[in-house]
Order: sequence, then C-alpha cells, then structure tokens
Amino acid sequence: MNISIFGLGYVGCVSLGCLAQNGHSVVGVDVNPTKVGQINSGRATIVEKDIDTIIAIQHSLGHIRATINFREAILNTDVSIIAVGTPTTAQGHLNLSYIMNVAEHFGDVLKEKADVMPDSFHVIALRSTVMPGTCEKIAAMIESRSGLTANVDFAVVSNPEFLREGTAVHDYYNPPLTLIGAGSERAGKVIRSLYEELPAEVVVADIRTAEIMKYVNNTYHALKISFANEVGNICSSLGIDSHQVMDIFCKDKQLNISNYYFKPGFAYGGSCLPKDLKGLQTLAHDLYLQVPVISSIHRTNEIQMQRAISILMRHSYRKIGFLGIGFKAGTDDLRNSPAVELAETLMGKGFSLSIYDDNVRTSELTGTNKEYIDQHIPHLSRLLVEDANELAEWADVLVICTKEAEFTEVLKNVQGKTILDLVRLPADIDPSNEYIGINWSLDSADSPAQLTFR
Repeated sequence: MNISIFGLGYVGCVSLGCLAQNGHSVVGVDVNPTKVGQINSGRATIVEKDIDTIIAIQHSLGHIRATINFREAILNTDVSIIAVGTPTTAQGHLNLSYIMNVAEHFGDVLKEKADVMPDSFHVIALRSTVMPGTCEKIAAMIESRSGLTANVDFAVVSNPEFLREGTAVHDYYNPPLTLIGAGSERAGKVIRSLYEELPAEVVVADIRTAEIMKYVNNTYHALKISFANEVGNICSSLGIDSHQVMDIFCKDKQLNISNYYFKPGFAYGGSCLPKDLKGLQTLAHDLYLQVPVISSIHRTNEIQMQRAISILMRHSYRKIGFLGIGFKAGTDDLRNSPAVELAETLMGKGFSLSIYDDNVRTSELTGTNKEYIDQHIPHLSRLLVEDANELAEWADVLVICTKEAEFTEVLKNVQGKTILDLVRLPADIDPSNEYIGINWSLDSADSPAQLTFR
C-alpha cells in the first residue's frame, strides 16, 4: 500500500521504517528540510535501537523517501498517518496547531484528488496523542474546506501508538494490541491491513474511546510508579525489602495484576478493603511519611458515593426500591456495604425506601453483621420485602446494587421506571424506562466496549 506519514519525529520515523519493512511504500512528509534530507540519505531522524538500520535498508530498496511537498504526498498515497507533535501549553492544554495545519492541507488537496479520482477513499490515521473529539474536529475542517463527506469520500480514524523510547522498534513489532478507532467500517478495514504482520489482536472501537486510551494508559503507569514508591517508602522505614514485597505482590495474577476490580461502577466496601486501607494509611502517618496516592484512595470512594446520591436527589419525592443491599452479590455480609451507606443516607433525607435481597434474612443476622445493621439501619426488617417483582411494581426508582441473576429477570418486565444501575447488570431494559448507568449509557450497557477483535 502507498502510505504517507506527516511528521518525521519519534513516532513518524519509527512508523516510516517499520511499515516499509512490512512491505509498504512509504513517503515521509515534514516541514523541516533537515529531516527530509536525512531520510532521503538513508538516515534515521532519531536515535533509537535498530531504526537506523531499518531506515538504511529500506531506503536502499527504494521503499521509503521523504518530501516537504504535502500535495504530492497526499495525491499519490491511499493512507496518510499524522504523527506531528502535540505539545502542552503553559495552561496544560494541548497545542493542536500543527495537527490543524496538516488538516487544512488535506481539506485543500482531497478536493483536488476527488476531481481527478472521484472513486478515491483517502484514510487519515491520527497517531498523535490527542483529546477525545479531535478526530471529529479534523474531519469537520476537511469537510468544510473540501466539500467532501466524512466516512463517504474520506475518513479520519484514531490509531494511537504505544511505543516506549529505547524499545520502540521492538514495541512496534510486539504490541499488546493494535487499537483503531473508526466511524467507518471501510476505513477500519484499511487500517487493519497495515498491521496484518503483527502478532497481536486488533481492537476496533469508537473513535473517542481510542483517543482517550493513551491518556488512561500513561496515567495508570504513573499511578503504578507512585504507588510502588509510596509502598517502598513505608517498607524502607520499617526495614523491609520493598522489592521483595512488590515481587510477591506481582505474583498474584488473579487479583493484583489482572483485570479484576478494573470495571468502573459504584463504591467499594466490605470488611477488608476499608479496614486494611485505613491500616496502611495509619502506619504511614505513624512513620511521619507522606503518601498522597494511598491517602486519597478513600476520598475517591466517597466521591463515587456522592455521585449516586446526587443522581437520586433528583427523585427525592419518589419511591426508591433497592435490588440488593449486601456488600456484593451472593453474600449476606452487610458490613461496610456501600448500598447500606447509600440507603442510610437516603433515609436521613426523607426518602421512601424499600429493599429486596434474598441473601439477607433479618431473623438470621447475627454477630457483627447484626451489630452493624442495628447501628446503621435499625429498621432494616421494616424496609425488607420478600418479592422482588412486588418491589419493582411499587417503586418509582429502582437502584440495582448487586449483580444477582434474578434481577435480570425482574427488569425484563419493568416499564415506566427510572433505573439507576450501579453494577452494569446485563439485562434487557424496556425503552419506556429511564435508564441511568452510574458510569455508562444504555446504548453501551449490553456491549460494554463495542469492540471487534481479530
């Protein structure tokens, strides 16, 4: 395939060489004549393991070249990759001027290309790190300048890179996945074809999802480093080998290093997480250590609780029915259950409340479980009902607090209600209901990421 790459910096140079090595004919485009000259002399524009050799070989084979003539590059290629810089402004925003300048060129040249080749379909892949909505802005600019229609005459897709400096070539050929955000199936297939040689699944998502992934990934990487350093500071103060601690931590692939606990939703609770988090925070405090990441964890949990409360406050004069009250599905443990705290708050604000949870039998509650309820919701027995369908019929607003299979069946017959889903229950929701997912919409509730895999 004939490919043009706009921007011959780090990402552009690596993409140029690796795509050529995979059999494509690639032209690099840059406003800097020095970089253009380097590529046309068979030299890489960056210092990076293996890329200098790849550029030299592919240049000698005639697979790569560079130019400052953007018009010629667009007219003679089928796919264009934008890899120009997106520097941060002093206020913390992205400077998109370089990207939008490139977009203007496409708006002018694609109109000319359509006149000469009316059946052409040019795909523009944005590899630069950008905020969600940028591809839409680029497409809108091209439409306004060219008179063409996005996803009909051309397409702008998101194709973020996940390359690390120092191992970029290795990362290119051994990616954890290849991500494509496309609003056009035709464009998605074109970009997929660029990565057929790579040993990784191709994930096709909506454009905004793809655009935000680089920020989510790198923020999490920063979080991991900061968390590990705070743990290290605590361990060092106690004379404990922090590397041994984290080596053991990383051996747990079921919970610690896994996708478990990584689905956004309601607040955490239970008898372990709040207690042990508080214990580690107290230990750090007693050691006179600052651990802002660890210290902020429960604050985030409180914010999630307030998020649910603020949603329900819109319905303060209506009847609220809870489906589930336990700490999680399949248990009668009510200690530190976020649903109990939510119910307690709503009762204090005068809500009319009823609860159904087949796991909770008031007469069978004993020990610490009974003590907790006596302290927090002493009138639990009065609030509990024995039939979930009767509760659903009585309530104006249903709050799904635990992911019980029977709740899926209950919701099949519910009509004309407001449903606040805190757990993303996989259920068919009648369109007459007002569905509110605490972190998702009804359109995505049944197919969480709307992804396509290879």
